Amino acid sequence: MNLEQARYNMVEQQIRPWEVLDQEVLDLLMTVRREHFVPEACVKLAFADTAIPLGHGAAMLPPVLEARFLQALQLHKADKVLEVGTGSGYMAALLGARSDHVHTIEIEPALAARARANLQHECADNVTVIEGDGIRGWPAQAPYDAILLSGSVAEISDALLAQLKVGGRLLAVVGDAPLMQARLVTCVAEGRFQSVNLFETSIPRLRNAPERGIFVF
Repeated sequence: MNLEQARYNMVEQQIRPWEVLDQEVLDLLMTVRREHFVPEACVKLAFADTAIPLGHGAAMLPPVLEARFLQALQLHKADKVLEVGTGSGYMAALLGARSDHVHTIEIEPALAARARANLQHECADNVTVIEGDGIRGWPAQAPYDAILLSGSVAEISDALLAQLKVGGRLLAVVGDAPLMQARLVTCVAEGRFQSVNLFETSIPRLRNAPERGIFVF
């Protein structure tokens, strides 16, 4: 398998046509080695337009979604980022390449350990993997310039929004299958938020995410 040709095809045939036009994002997808983050048995699927199972009920999202998320967050090199749902660590590596530091939380111990090893192998030394339940964020390191939920939720909790800096952005896939909305929420002033739905999609629920109308205190 020609990995470089497959990587190029992923960017030019899948990602760019799906309205990902930020050249820095496209360049990053060419340099961060996605094949190093997939299970060994799935290397041939590393650049396919599909989710890749990681075990423990988790999956890597399709490349087009990862690219759209990264573009929408409009990260800056001084940003502090929180990711909820580490998975393989690939998205955290992308986030880290465009920000100052990433704290990424993974609830499944085996996945957290694997992601930590993957990130160390890629020398992503500005990414900290935390083993725990991040459904309410990670207040210990708040506030954040950007928060990404790498699994869906029925609703975005106030606890997560409270961890955004003024000017900070939160991206989450919100709603119920089969049609959910990728939603970008911006903190425009203390306690004030604006949100926009970017596109329709459907991804697996974050573990322990409450369903609609069930609130976690």
